[in-house]
Amino acid sequence: MLRNLLKSKFLIGVIVLLRFTMKAIIDCNNFYCSCERLFKPWLKNIPVVVLSNNDGCIISRSDEAKKLGLKMAAPYFMVKPFLEKQGVQVFSSNYALYGDLSKRVMETIASILPENCIEVYSVDEAFLDLSNVSPIELNDVVKNIKDTVELWTGIAVSIGVAPTKTLSKIANHLAKTNKEKSNCLLVLDTPDKIAAALKRTPVDEIWGIGKQFAAKIEKLNVKTGYELQLMPEEWFRKNLGGVVGVRLLHELQGSPSIGIDEQLSTKKMVSCTRRFERPLTDLKFIKEAVATYVSRAAEKLRRQQSAVKTLSVFIIPKEFKRGKVYKPLEPVTTQMKLPVATSRTNELIKQALILVEQIFKEGATYEKAGVIFSDLTPDSSLQGNFFSPQAGFGQRYLMSQVDNVNFSMRNEKVKFASAGVAKPWKMKQEFLSSGYTTRWNELRLIS
Repeated sequence: MLRNLLKSKFLIGVIVLLRFTMKAIIDCNNFYCSCERLFKPWLKNIPVVVLSNNDGCIISRSDEAKKLGLKMAAPYFMVKPFLEKQGVQVFSSNYALYGDLSKRVMETIASILPENCIEVYSVDEAFLDLSNVSPIELNDVVKNIKDTVELWTGIAVSIGVAPTKTLSKIANHLAKTNKEKSNCLLVLDTPDKIAAALKRTPVDEIWGIGKQFAAKIEKLNVKTGYELQLMPEEWFRKNLGGVVGVRLLHELQGSPSIGIDEQLSTKKMVSCTRRFERPLTDLKFIKEAVATYVSRAAEKLRRQQSAVKTLSVFIIPKEFKRGKVYKPLEPVTTQMKLPVATSRTNELIKQALILVEQIFKEGATYEKAGVIFSDLTPDSSLQGNFFSPQAGFGQRYLMSQVDNVNFSMRNEKVKFASAGVAKPWKMKQEFLSSGYTTRWNELRLIS
């Protein structure tokens, strides 16, 4: 009786809400692989994978690579013989290329929709507010968005549409499950379609539910999204994080509880960490690496117009072998409160190198380092200092010009001497493609 009542309330709520609001999520298909294929059309229908930093493991797979059984996060050294045997094309991560193409995709979407109707969710995903689109035009508008993005950027996308963000994620996932049948589009615009989609969606595939919660839910013999949204509100409040759980319930029932955020939220922490190409024992090279990481993190900091008050540095010793098993060692870390919050690279490098000297041990071997900026504050709130020319407009202008050059030319064209030149610690990228959209000398030639 209770379930039937809840079911009727769910359907009535969806029918009412469908008249007023629709959300969508647009997702670039196998984004990193799609970027690599864009300038190499001969790779169409050939399996492609992209590797993580230092060519460590697989982080992106084309559909053909997935059909071969290749798994995400599979270590490259373990699957290398299989990749070579199957003719799989391998690429190192080219973040400059991916970032530029991501920007083109998002700008294309923004040019189609009214202002403040797009939320960039990640490098390859964006939520769209389609509330201004009439139900009659909905399918045509969504198809036009898809066709325009693919025509203007060359990147294939999938779009899921529904009354809420959570349901649109489900629609997007189902659209990609059978791309030929769905044409990478799925619009859940009726109660029957929504109910059918929820019945096809396992609990662990629902946006916002992790493995721990999924295992807990499945113990109650609740296996699908449809069964989950029939659970009482009090159960969600008790078992899925209070207000967060109730919000999820409302989203599954078609009541929007998570809005479109037009602006990217300001990060509360900024970091840059990398594993060295080979283990290091020399303090000089570790300091060069840390200076480089500080420069990259400081650029991120200025991009969101923030300044840092607390600076942390860590270095990780090389793992050691005990019997047949490698045992990782704990990071060696330290931090300092800066006298004045800053976003200037030169000031941050100076303090970071002091911290490196404090935690470095002669004779030890290190394989990774990183910097973390926390306790952030808006850069605009910093008070000027008449007695310190370093804190004046000139330094801000200098940093902005350095950022502009490095963004347009990539590859750290302008850098501080403390970052080094030879860089024996530099990240391994044996299969790096060209900067087709960011460097004049690497543009694709057409004959």
